[in-house]
Amino acid sequence: MKTSQMKPSRLVMALLAAGAIGGAGATAVIGGVSMAAGAPAVSAPFQAASQSTPPNFAQITRDYGPAVVNISVSGTRKVSADDGDPFAQFFGQFPGGRGQMPSREVPMRGEGSGFIVNSDGIILTNAHVVQDAKEVTVKLTDRREFKAKVLGSDPQTDVAVIKIDARNLPTVKVGDVGQLQVGEWVLAIGSPYGLENTATAGIVSAKGRSLPDDTSVPFIQTDVAVNPGNSGGPLFNDRGEVVGINSQIYSRTGGFQGLSFSIPIDVAYKIKDQILEHGKVQHARLGVTVQEVNQDLADSFKLDSPSGALVSSVEKGSAAAKAGLQPGDVVRQIDGKTIVSSGDLASTITLASPGEKIKLDIWRNGAHKELVATLGGIPADKAQASAGDQEVQRGQLGLALRPLSPQEQQAAGAEGLLIERSAGPAAKAGIEPGDVLLSLNGVPVHNIGQVKEALSKAGKTVALLVQRGEDKIFVPVQIG
Repeated sequence: MKTSQMKPSRLVMALLAAGAIGGAGATAVIGGVSMAAGAPAVSAPFQAASQSTPPNFAQITRDYGPAVVNISVSGTRKVSADDGDPFAQFFGQFPGGRGQMPSREVPMRGEGSGFIVNSDGIILTNAHVVQDAKEVTVKLTDRREFKAKVLGSDPQTDVAVIKIDARNLPTVKVGDVGQLQVGEWVLAIGSPYGLENTATAGIVSAKGRSLPDDTSVPFIQTDVAVNPGNSGGPLFNDRGEVVGINSQIYSRTGGFQGLSFSIPIDVAYKIKDQILEHGKVQHARLGVTVQEVNQDLADSFKLDSPSGALVSSVEKGSAAAKAGLQPGDVVRQIDGKTIVSSGDLASTITLASPGEKIKLDIWRNGAHKELVATLGGIPADKAQASAGDQEVQRGQLGLALRPLSPQEQQAAGAEGLLIERSAGPAAKAGIEPGDVLLSLNGVPVHNIGQVKEALSKAGKTVALLVQRGEDKIFVPVQIG
């Protein structure tokens, strides 16, 4: 379960005490059957609300609990090599305060939840549940266990799809997030702290919530008790339909404190469909940097309210630049959908498809203006050189690479490729995310194509020249 620390300076909580209606000793029977003398009349809307009862969570749990699974993962994580290593002195301060090289790996285990969406064994969970896992085990409520294969995961939305070799499995029913209302009852089923098939309930606190650490998902906020181990489990509405995947909590203690967040099921299904059809996920890209509009900025731009996404920069050659967006524009709507905050823009664009055309309603120089943008995708030069996730095939490095930005080049004082992820042979050799790949077998590399070409000519071992901080070192990587 992802946990964010809440800053207490802005968080104000109050406990409201319910007052009795009428004089001392006045009572009312739920349903309006009788009321003590002298008590004031209760309005019809209040009577209707008083007669409402929570949904039958017991029935929902009986019907759909069997489709909720416990997920156990195992793998390794890297720790500093100087922890009891007599050879640490030979690596000295390399790489400048970020740990020694090579690092060593220690066993890692974790638990999470998931739910079956297809009777042939397709399961949805969180990407962070299966991240870096070398082995994934799924346990059903009937105590059967299966080894699972990770079909794909998308860290940007924190959605992963895994599969087990089984048939005729129980499945959940999917609901319509658009019909979900703030204040509705919801139910979570998962494995908090490994306690399998635990049911907790609450209400929807908010919808379309953007979080500071992940603005690409319009989260459903609830007050359902969610704890570590609930990650990846389903959030049901009062009709027993799944409306979200439990993903994150805000906490000062690491445990539940009344703020939990779920990925809307329509977002998760869009990611699932891409993974099942293409084996990967493509996100659209507009090519802008945006910021929030506060009251002072709204006054400066003569806006009627402090809402929208203020464009602070436009990437050259991007979809935004081609559409005519300029720094200082305030995006108020996309395809008729109101953009209240900068997070709304980010989530809308991220969940769109490359090549999709969108209509932007912007505020420029005190007036509305409409623009049409054709969204781009992740640039080809940011694609992975080879698989860097669960499995690294024979002959691959296990690196995810991208070119350095001009600012990164200046900071590094060199040209090369930034290592965004490291797995398999590269990780075993001690290469870490954040390192800069300068050359491969003595051949300078500035793009993915050069890496692939150098690998095609390599033998069983390749020598990578890696820079970390101000230090450079050749690292042999066995790929044979």
